[in-house]
Amino acid sequence: MSKNQPKSKREFRDGISKKVKPKKSFSGSLNKKKRPESHVIESSRLAHHANQQIEPKEKNNNTPKNRTSKARKLVVRAPNQKIQQHVQQLKEKRTDLSRIQPERLQKVLAASGVGSRREMEEWINNGWVQVNGHVARLGEKITPNDQVTIKGNAIKLKWADRLPRIILYYKQEGEIVSRDDPQGRISIFDRLPQAASSRWVAIGRLDINTSGLLILTTSGELVQRFAHPSFEVEREYAVRVLGELTPEQLNALSEGVMLEDGLAKVERIYEQGGEGVNKWYNVIIKEGRNREVRRLFESQGLTVSRLVRVGFGPIGLPNRLKRGQFYELNPMEVANIMKWADMLLPGERKRRQ
Repeated sequence: MSKNQPKSKREFRDGISKKVKPKKSFSGSLNKKKRPESHVIESSRLAHHANQQIEPKEKNNNTPKNRTSKARKLVVRAPNQKIQQHVQQLKEKRTDLSRIQPERLQKVLAASGVGSRREMEEWINNGWVQVNGHVARLGEKITPNDQVTIKGNAIKLKWADRLPRIILYYKQEGEIVSRDDPQGRISIFDRLPQAASSRWVAIGRLDINTSGLLILTTSGELVQRFAHPSFEVEREYAVRVLGELTPEQLNALSEGVMLEDGLAKVERIYEQGGEGVNKWYNVIIKEGRNREVRRLFESQGLTVSRLVRVGFGPIGLPNRLKRGQFYELNPMEVANIMKWADMLLPGERKRRQ
């Protein structure tokens, strides 16, 4: 392979130029070494190839990573033939790369699975990344026609020329929404399948003690459309508290209460019954602040004993989806979500009015 020919991420990561067939052992069987499972490209290994002087991240030997089983996929009945044909057409559609608008370099590198956006910004600042032969600048925009290298190694970039993938995961209590945790706690990314040639990005977060609907996608634009405060996308929760809200407290939550980080309120709140001293409420908010629902109830002297997200924007928690399971939206469902987000589908030329 020539030096200028783009390498795949596996070749760039492992420092190889082609696949090598394993040698046969004396017993005649193949010596197969299992590769450790990984849900993202290990940026530390990639950084090692980019600069041998980079020090590896310090590991905490006192908190080994907990082992966990993989999440099961929710299997649904196959649609009729007409729908399957439409699904296949959506899969085959591609956006003309010449029509893709320039994107920030660090964003494209992160979307291509090279590493996190923060890591890409550090690499650019360190002068490791080059665009068309010149040292890249932070914030520089590139197109599919540009050639990007890291320490002389060409990077095969991934552009959003096809439908993104979206999965719905029923998060359980005790799981965190992070890829890096010094305490070694179970992450949702340990349980979910790896996204080929890309990486899953969670739309918003749920704290370790909150369960329910978590949406993950391979589209950064879709994440922005769901999670940015300017869009005010509604989040719906089922909330169990010890005690009961008075009419005055219900009115206060609707009018707004002052928290440490500013004024917060619920858009709508309904009583959902309950047994004994425990009462359930259905709560809808338009922000995604850290522990916002819990803090709203704490402001009224009530403690949330259970919190489940049951809806986010146009997506509700599927009735058949059990705790720890995930469901991947089919291309028709993905297309409907993109229409809701006012995003162009592959092959479309004009944005809807």
